Amino acid sequence: MSASGRAAAGAPATSVLLAAAGAGWEAEALERLSRGGPSVVVTKRCVDLTDLLGTAAAGTAAVAVVSPALPGLDADSLASLRRSGLGVVAVASAPEMLDGDAERMRRIGADHVLSDGELAVLADTVRAAAAATATGPAGGPHHAAHAHGGPDGSDGSGERGAPAPAGAAGRVLAVWGPAGAPGRTTVAVGLAGELARAGREVLLVDADAYGGSVAQHLGVLDEVSGLLAAARAANAGQLDAARLAAVARSVGPGLRVLTGLPRPDRWQEVRQAAFEEVLSQATRLAAHVVLDLGFSLEREPGDPFGGGPQRNLMTLAGLERADEILVVGAADPVGLARLARGLVELGEVLRRPRPRVVVNRTRSSLGWSDQEIRGMVEGFGRPLAVHFLPEDRAAADRALMAGHSLAECRDSALRTAVREVADAVLGDTGGSRPARGLRRRRAGRAR
Repeated sequence: MSASGRAAAGAPATSVLLAAAGAGWEAEALERLSRGGPSVVVTKRCVDLTDLLGTAAAGTAAVAVVSPALPGLDADSLASLRRSGLGVVAVASAPEMLDGDAERMRRIGADHVLSDGELAVLADTVRAAAAATATGPAGGPHHAAHAHGGPDGSDGSGERGAPAPAGAAGRVLAVWGPAGAPGRTTVAVGLAGELARAGREVLLVDADAYGGSVAQHLGVLDEVSGLLAAARAANAGQLDAARLAAVARSVGPGLRVLTGLPRPDRWQEVRQAAFEEVLSQATRLAAHVVLDLGFSLEREPGDPFGGGPQRNLMTLAGLERADEILVVGAADPVGLARLARGLVELGEVLRRPRPRVVVNRTRSSLGWSDQEIRGMVEGFGRPLAVHFLPEDRAAADRALMAGHSLAECRDSALRTAVREVADAVLGDTGGSRPARGLRRRRAGRAR
């Protein structure tokens, strides 16, 4: 009976793409799938990763069966398969299982990993992957809590794998602000320093795709990017908390820094799946993860299947993942106008945002009281609180020239105000996440 005849005999067939990269198990896999009954049909044998991704984007398949040895297969390519609606089943040879490829495939997002000695359950595993993809949300490297082995959840050795013990996840604090250099990095570095001084383990991540300067603020002069190193490891399925700690720089007791892009034009090297894995491992490494984010919230137009890189993905992913958002704006008329627009845009991009607003560089010469500025801010959003940092150029310059956070410098009006922000953040650890899920927004939309 033909494939179409078998599919017509019952429920719609599960269409499978096979990309075995010439593995020795390919012929047996084809035979096993052909015996899988009318509910499994091999739609195409793909010659390489490009062929696999292109065919998947056409929407003609439900599951990809892949070899870990397929050249170019990484977290980003598996995320592309997920965006196309496919589940992923990996089949590894015995040497590959011993070399750790099975664990790598789980890390980068495979639904199931079988050894080449478990092909008898391949058809059942394919059906399970298709069913899980149809009923659950597509995700990144950890979307299915590392669904493993065969359809019964076995770990590849015939025994059901026990879940990893759940540790206390770190808290993500996103520092964002509109264009115009309102002081995002000054606040992010100052906040991280105060949290570390309070005895917390802190990881400060420079995730500004337009011109990050955390390294310069803290006197880190080498050009090795911790962010790029972490993203490459995540994309290869090799990132864990220990590896992340190794590529981060220790700049003081309790404070590590993941330095940013060495040049803004290298933003394309940080893909979404990899960055999300970096954030996941960061919360395992530190009690507080402080993100210094770029200003733009625009989702750039890409290919119709959403597979192209997005320059603002770190900002959008960081805001979505954040447990608390700090929005920084300058106190002058231009800065306040940008802050007001930024709060409106943030409300359009995020669901029910409740940011903590930090108004920077306040001074009496502007002629506005804190109460007047607070009233304006509250008219454009519903912040958790509004904090004010005074214009204190001398203190800011001392910290910058010394390559230190404000917490490492002598007391000043600016440091006192930043410490009050940190105290407020520490006192609000039981709050709910302010933002879960991003709304899609067209690029270039006028305001």
